[in-house]
Amino acid sequence: MTRKRPLLLLGLLAAASLPAAAEPPTDPAVQAARLYRQAHEAEILRSYADLLAIPNVASDTENIRKNAEVIRDLLAARGVAAELWTLPDRPDAPPIVYGRLDGAAPEGGAARSSTRTLGIYVHYDGQPVDPARWTATEPWKPALYSGPVEAGGEPVPFPEPGQPADPEWRLYARGSGDDKAPIPAILAALDALQEAGLQPTSNLVFFFEGEEEAGSTHLEDYMRAHRDELRVDAWLICDGPVHQSRRPQLVFGVRGYTGIDVTVYGAERYLHSGHYGNWAPNPGLLLAHLLASMRTADGRMLIDGFGDSTVPPTESERQAIAALPDYDAELRRELGLAATEADDAPLAERILHPSFNVRGMESGAVGDRARNVIPTTATATIDIRLAKGNRPEALQELVEAHIRGEGYHIVREDPDHETRLAHPRIAKVVRRGGYPAARTSMEDPMARQVIAAARRAAGEEIVLLPTLGGSLPLYLFVEVLEAPVVIVPIANHDDNQHAPDENIRVGNLWYGIELMAALFTME
Repeated sequence: MTRKRPLLLLGLLAAASLPAAAEPPTDPAVQAARLYRQAHEAEILRSYADLLAIPNVASDTENIRKNAEVIRDLLAARGVAAELWTLPDRPDAPPIVYGRLDGAAPEGGAARSSTRTLGIYVHYDGQPVDPARWTATEPWKPALYSGPVEAGGEPVPFPEPGQPADPEWRLYARGSGDDKAPIPAILAALDALQEAGLQPTSNLVFFFEGEEEAGSTHLEDYMRAHRDELRVDAWLICDGPVHQSRRPQLVFGVRGYTGIDVTVYGAERYLHSGHYGNWAPNPGLLLAHLLASMRTADGRMLIDGFGDSTVPPTESERQAIAALPDYDAELRRELGLAATEADDAPLAERILHPSFNVRGMESGAVGDRARNVIPTTATATIDIRLAKGNRPEALQELVEAHIRGEGYHIVREDPDHETRLAHPRIAKVVRRGGYPAARTSMEDPMARQVIAAARRAAGEEIVLLPTLGGSLPLYLFVEVLEAPVVIVPIANHDDNQHAPDENIRVGNLWYGIELMAALFTME
């Protein structure tokens, strides 16, 4: 695979990235974090590489527990009361790493404990891998590169103690960006505060999950079993990338998720396309027409009522969107897109609406594997991202009502011979699970405190995004634990999360350390 590209691209990426060392910070905690990091860059990277070397797919029970035990011990070494939680009736459930560190009120010193408690959520599991598709390194063999491999980055050795690390370097490994990156940032921030004689101004509750990438199947069970230990004033969700413009950002919500699989049927056996073409129903064409009846090519929904339950953005959210960096045109160039949906409507506006996307389609074979036949079925897997106010079951009902309106008889299992003879058009609909969206008001008092702390860490105005395009089960934090949530990303937007060659830009990790120090000591 060719990796070389003009090195000018590396320079452009560097100029547009998070600053590694802007003006000296005036905030004592941020200053302490920077000084500590500058003195220990090699040790921080090596420790993080050791953590990344442990495979972290949720189904790998042995290694996922090893991850949890290592993280627990790393927290405990910094004075955190840390332990592992398990579910007695579900031994296969990845353990939760729980920890608590009591802080002191800003004006009260060590003798006066804080009355505010912050929850810190991280997931330490990662997506499954196909090692053959990784080019920079093996998935769990961390490697440093001078920059992105696709932009000509080359391998570099890990620095020795006392040697600096270039902020433009990339650390490649599964989980490096999504979502182990907050862990070394948290640990280094705690070390920095302790070395500087500073204390957190909030009580800190650490809640690290080991199966987010597998659907957070047991998250609600853990929450309900440990509700008392998880009572906090706000949750900081440490996940996701910074803004595509590479500026620091805070996000106040996420889309929800659901989906369906739709299968339509032709004859009970494959038919010769010459003998029966234009006579026997063609499932591929039937499915294409059905999908086209639901959504236009430009993204306009044709399903009645699909967006009616969506809660519109507030005035402060509209103002935040208007203040976002005008980066959509650059993003289109980066992605090779001449145009995007809804007449190039801003991305930040589009993700405030429910989406309807085809994740995949299957009917027969293509290319050299294609045969001269009419397939018996065609299937589409549909991904539906929910906006605030939408409920998974309600949108599934609307989709099914539309399918019926197009003349289809809906079944839950493959139809038998009699059913096929009774209905000219049949669609099997399999509903997937899901959860609603969640969004915290930017005017929430805790949200305002988080914004102020993040600004001190960034040393500049930050991007405030009402909601993230992706989905996380944050509704559980809001509905079960009854606390507001704010997403505090640190990873680079081009970290290849979920994909081969996942990476973290070193400068983003340095920013994360300063961000955590500011959040832990916010006023």
